[in-house]
Amino acid sequence: MAISFAGDFTVQRKPEEVFDFLSDPQRFGPLLPDFESMSVQDADHFTVKVKVGISHIRGTAEVKMAREQVQRAVRAAYSGQGSMAGGGVQVKAGFDLKPEGDGTRVHWQGEAQVFGRLASMAGGLLEPLGKKNVQKLIAGLQAALDQQGEKGR
Repeated sequence: MAISFAGDFTVQRKPEEVFDFLSDPQRFGPLLPDFESMSVQDADHFTVKVKVGISHIRGTAEVKMAREQVQRAVRAAYSGQGSMAGGGVQVKAGFDLKPEGDGTRVHWQGEAQVFGRLASMAGGLLEPLGKKNVQKLIAGLQAALDQQGEKGR
């Protein structure tokens, strides 16, 4: 089962500042919904653990992430693969940055593929839950970036 998502928002920070935030998993990782922990292997690889739960399938997903594309102040993109109770997941996410006035427009897009028992048992619950969690993450990113922007003024 594939879940695609995309959108955009504007923050009052320079593209370089937004890029620095979005390319540092130590800064954005804790904003993931149901975040448990993270370990950073190197500048381009990290593993994140998040709680998952749909119906009676509950546990922790461990997702190994890699930074795939980096163009300072323009783009940061990630891919990952993980396992969880009842299945597996593959994710891709990217952020494209454009200057807009005194700030930056952030266009984000991504996809999650869920495999195994989790996908078959969760059925129609998986997509709305996934989209809700993505919206929580994006709202958290935007709030953190807006807050940082206000501190810099």
